[in-house]
Amino acid sequence: MAEGPVLLLILLLSVVFIVLMTSRFRVHPFLVLLLAAIGVGIATSLPMPEIIAALKSGFGNTLGSIGIVIIAGTIIGVILEKTGASLSMANMILRLVGKERSPLAISIAGYIVGIPIFCDSGFVVLSPLNNALARISKTSMTVMAFALAGPLYVIHCLIPPHPGPTAAAGVLGGDLGLIIFWGIIAGIPAVFLGLYWALKFASRYYAEPPSGESFEEIVSRVKSLPSPAVSFAPIAIPIILIGLGSFAGLDTRPFGTGRLQEVLIFLGDPGIALLTGVFISLALVKKWSTDVLGEWTGQAIKSAGPIIAITGAGGAFGYMLRITPIGDYLGSSLLGLEAGLLLPFILAAALKTAQGSSTVSVITTSSLMVPILPQLGLDSTLGIVFTVLAMGAGSMVVSHANDSYFWVVSKFSNLDVGTAYRTYSTGTIVLGVSTMIVIYLLSLAAGV
Repeated sequence: MAEGPVLLLILLLSVVFIVLMTSRFRVHPFLVLLLAAIGVGIATSLPMPEIIAALKSGFGNTLGSIGIVIIAGTIIGVILEKTGASLSMANMILRLVGKERSPLAISIAGYIVGIPIFCDSGFVVLSPLNNALARISKTSMTVMAFALAGPLYVIHCLIPPHPGPTAAAGVLGGDLGLIIFWGIIAGIPAVFLGLYWALKFASRYYAEPPSGESFEEIVSRVKSLPSPAVSFAPIAIPIILIGLGSFAGLDTRPFGTGRLQEVLIFLGDPGIALLTGVFISLALVKKWSTDVLGEWTGQAIKSAGPIIAITGAGGAFGYMLRITPIGDYLGSSLLGLEAGLLLPFILAAALKTAQGSSTVSVITTSSLMVPILPQLGLDSTLGIVFTVLAMGAGSMVVSHANDSYFWVVSKFSNLDVGTAYRTYSTGTIVLGVSTMIVIYLLSLAAGV
């Protein structure tokens, strides 16, 4: 049985293996994480039957807690995108904030629309509106691109049902309702700091907006889309249900211990709440067609499939680390460091920068954190919540050429690679660090 510094070497080699195989050799993270889990088991001399049992338990337990959430959340996002509900929400925000404050308006729109829609899809959907606003206000695309990309990115990295934080919650056993609550709070100041950075620093570099539809043409198209109230419902109602469910489950029993509490906890289960959101989102479909609905649902499940596979593999890797002596040794080694929330942030940032995927970064980091949460004093309910958020903040740093979102932002905003590095990539450092500072302050206020 391996022991002492050899255990640390095994852990280090497993992380290097994950980074190299996913970034340099482009092997799918699902296979890489499973191979890393098996390798750790063999290297620590676990019996073969225990390795197999650990793979099955880690994979199955993780997907059992968050699989439905990821699929249902993806279906809601696809329906909002296909029906134009996301544009309807954005247009309402623009009317309230005003076209003359275009960067602020598009930031708020990105923050809200980004809750159900992946950041790359959200940027593509809102890009015509963003480009039109840049032309009207004569604002550099370096500013407008980051004003939209930043909030979408923050939400994607922090808040369920996006895959990274959802998977991390599954691996660590976090409360999704509390992660959503604290994640939304943590994201707001970070978005405004990012917007300030864009206005003060990204504005030093000018880029022309791409040609396309005028604002008036887009608005006329939006008028035929769902009303804002109906468009917001599939997002707002699941969040409210999850919040009520978490509230009903408190030790103080605010809703009593009878039927009402039972119903609220049932409806507030993240999987049930998101499925409720799916059925509500069907009201957005004007012309019912089994072919269309089947195609949209199939597209969503196809998008969610790889994420679910990676999440399960990450759970298997984390479980393998938990049952080997690696976790105990690493935890005892870290006792004197008092790294706290800084450790998951740094690990996630290093993995994100090295291999490009925020989701893989968070899943891998959460697997590494599983066995050492008690030693870091982060094994309480809120400790796990802020650990997930710290990993999310780390997974923002740094988005560059090995990240597909970097190319979506630059190509749809008419930014050359050099300008995108100086404005967008640098801005993601600002977003990640400022988000981490806010999360740390919130954790102090919450007594973590």
